Amino acid sequence: MNSKLATARPSRSIFPWSQRGSFPMIQNEMESLFQRLFEENGGVWGNQMLSPALDLKESDKDVTVRLDLPGVEAKEVDIQLNANQLVISGERKEEQEDSSETYHRIERRSGRFSRSMTLPCSVQEDKIEATMKDGILTVVLPKSPEAQARHIEVKCS
Repeated sequence: MNSKLATARPSRSIFPWSQRGSFPMIQNEMESLFQRLFEENGGVWGNQMLSPALDLKESDKDVTVRLDLPGVEAKEVDIQLNANQLVISGERKEEQEDSSETYHRIERRSGRFSRSMTLPCSVQEDKIEATMKDGILTVVLPKSPEAQARHIEVKCS
């Protein structure tokens, strides 16, 4: 028997990924999937908490958060800042169904939502502004003077 053929044969293990060291990666990916599906989303698929999409961007002077909240009234939104943790929560009210109509599909969701994020720097809490326009919440958080970039001049000696 040729010894090269015997060593080149692939493993016939039930768990082939365990030999290549990728099992922890697969396990982490599965845990992440289950956390996204069950953890903060109410525990079951049919009763999930809303999780609106958001953008978090930073400029030299401020941090801006934009959240898609179609159908949510501004008075239903609560914004809290604790140290550098920003929490935006609220509720999209359920529309009253008309019993004389037949629904063939219901995909728009109602219920409570909450998003929290760690800000990349310290901000001036007394100058935060939040506005709602066309279903988009925009929160502008001016950076504290310590967090703003400064230009340092290089002097010749």
